[in-house]
Amino acid sequence: MAEIELNVLSLEDYKSKQYLEDGKYHISQGELELALESFQRSVEQKPSCEALTYMGWVMGLKEDYDTAIDLCKRALKINPTYGLALNDIGHYFIQKNELGEAVTWLERAKNAVDLASPHFPHINLGRIYSALGDYSAAIVEFRSALKLCPGHKEIQKVLKELEEIENNA
Repeated sequence: MAEIELNVLSLEDYKSKQYLEDGKYHISQGELELALESFQRSVEQKPSCEALTYMGWVMGLKEDYDTAIDLCKRALKINPTYGLALNDIGHYFIQKNELGEAVTWLERAKNAVDLASPHFPHINLGRIYSALGDYSAAIVEFRSALKLCPGHKEIQKVLKELEEIENNA
């Protein structure tokens, strides 16, 4: 007789996931303080990469980039391959205008196993290279992003603009 495997969540797991979903809802409503509270409660129940990264996101929205980076680094202690945290750290360093540091984190994010939106690090790197005037490198990154997310209108638009700049240089 075949064994049936039951995937039963512990009460802590259930509460943690519920608080996480509550936080996502509060973000969608623009309720940052309530979102932050929900994510904090999620972490108190059971720390997770996702809850810590979302807490970082809220702190980034509040322009507290150092705290956002620290929260994402805490998430990476749980799962070093969590691509969203890697990408977000790169994004926060862009916001701080620390582009060299941003590139380091975004390169790691490009190789992450756990990245639901693998085109994001390429877009962020493309933005950096474009801002630095390295249009060839920017084009490479935006082409990579487009391969990962075909048909994305904004990526297509930026890529076309960069190619025109490169061709007219």
